[in-house]
Amino acid sequence: MKSSAIWSILVCFWSMFSAPATAMRDYIDVVGSSTVYAFSTVVAERFGKSSVFRTPKIESTGSGGGLKLFCQGVGMKFPDIANSSRRIKASELDLCQQNGVHEVIEILIGFDGIVLAQSKLGVNVELTRRELYLALAKRVPNPDGSKTTIENPYKTWHDITPSLPKIKINVFGPPPTSGTRDAFSELVLDYGCHTFEWLAQMSQPQSAVKRDVKEKKALLNKQKRLCRMLREDGAYIDAGENDNLIVQKLNANPNALGLLGFSFLDQNRDRIKSAKIDGFLPSFRSISSGDYPISRPLYMYVKKAHIGMIPGVEAFIREFVSNKASGESGYLLRKGMIPLPKSQRQAIEQRMNALRPNGH
Repeated sequence: MKSSAIWSILVCFWSMFSAPATAMRDYIDVVGSSTVYAFSTVVAERFGKSSVFRTPKIESTGSGGGLKLFCQGVGMKFPDIANSSRRIKASELDLCQQNGVHEVIEILIGFDGIVLAQSKLGVNVELTRRELYLALAKRVPNPDGSKTTIENPYKTWHDITPSLPKIKINVFGPPPTSGTRDAFSELVLDYGCHTFEWLAQMSQPQSAVKRDVKEKKALLNKQKRLCRMLREDGAYIDAGENDNLIVQKLNANPNALGLLGFSFLDQNRDRIKSAKIDGFLPSFRSISSGDYPISRPLYMYVKKAHIGMIPGVEAFIREFVSNKASGESGYLLRKGMIPLPKSQRQAIEQRMNALRPNGH
């Protein structure tokens, strides 16, 4: 028999026997937020050891990247769960719908704070959200007082406010796909931008027809782009989705700051500290009370169609929202996650019992 014929037979047998293997998956596939990744891996390891199911596969892709993968479709080759450090966007839900992902269960798992971390060797810094906006926005209000913007001229923190140190503005942070960056844009850049009254009013139509929805939407989008666009001259440095890498860079440069989730600060207090923001330092108490200004909710999104299809999905979710994991004395507290109030967590557990999809 010719070698080509033998090869054809082997390929045929390989296709026959490999098809079932690729069609089935016996582990949970989780993608998404680098912040929630730190908590998911802990739950996954415990779940793999204490249950009859395999340890879930957890990937850190960023909130936006994870939700994009999650919404690609239903079936074995698509993720079962997407972690996110922000709420899913309407455009992402539309993508899910277009690809047949019709029932998405939204689970609020806890809270986190975004910190401006620095090396313990660095000078203590106290900043306001207005100062952070002026330091990092691509375009800022003209210092001459006119209602115009200019390319960001500030090189040091002292240039913005004389009481701040004469240290070069140098901030390491996550990429556009990160939920941390989304939350920072909304909670810091937008807030700081809106402290300038004329910028805050930019989204209001000036025409006589106040109900022109299209005009108002266009103005709002223009305002968001102006407020949230980060400078590209090296003051803000995209350090990728790996927050541990930012910790390393801060230790190498004591004058730099880094955008991190509170959990990474909590786990590296021997090496880094946090700047005070609007008069508050991040802590379990200041974040859970809402006093710390840069705090955000953390979410998990689950495909209802994959519950029962992929072994262990429901059991993994129940482990994550259980009292022993995310309760007020749960093991995720020790990893830096701020737990939900008891009443809120019980409501989520009741919703999980009914497995109702989120109400979007």
